[in-house]
Amino acid sequence: MLTDYEIQALQLSLKVAGVAIVWLIPIGVFLAWILSKKEFYGKSILDSLIHLPLVLPPVVIGYLLLISMGRQGFIGKFIYDLTGISFSFSWRGAVVACIIVSLPLMVRSIRLSMDSVDQKLEQAARTLGASQIKVFFTITLPLVIPGVISGTMLSFARSLGEFGATISFVSNIPGETQTIPLAMYNFLETPGAEDAAMRLCIISIVISLASLYFAEGLNRWMSKRLGVAK
Repeated sequence: MLTDYEIQALQLSLKVAGVAIVWLIPIGVFLAWILSKKEFYGKSILDSLIHLPLVLPPVVIGYLLLISMGRQGFIGKFIYDLTGISFSFSWRGAVVACIIVSLPLMVRSIRLSMDSVDQKLEQAARTLGASQIKVFFTITLPLVIPGVISGTMLSFARSLGEFGATISFVSNIPGETQTIPLAMYNFLETPGAEDAAMRLCIISIVISLASLYFAEGLNRWMSKRLGVAK
């Protein structure tokens, strides 16, 4: 049986990952569309910035978030003065950290799907008088749903496992910022708490595997609906 301490960490992890996904989907779709369908000066720079979290040490990401989004950061101070919302040492900051580290996975999955969409379908719709926005919502977006699903599940699993950027930015506060990885870190440093660490480890594995299995099943179902061989 899980203790209240472990349940609290599990609930917070699901909350942080869930809120991060709500923001990641529209941001990821928009950025993937820009990178896939548009040509503009600085496109390669934008692409590099989006994928930078894949190669940066997570602690570096957390530090950059702390000096920019913290209470005294140039962005965080402006937001706090305007809305009274603080990201540092708060679960909201954990959400921001998850968004940053998971964004490359979301964008890449969706962009690959967009790149595979037959442009003749979009061009035909435009010749029939459909606006760019209508083409996107009626043709492009439905065809890239499998990519959105894959990106969502990968980003969700990545958010559940986020550690370095989170602990650097929002610390390890039980009930506020202590997600499953941070709780496991505490248990590993506590003599005699190996069983609790193992329980959280198993829970993380089960949730991640379930997310990937669900994504694969949903992808196959969507591919059949769209008439795509899978």
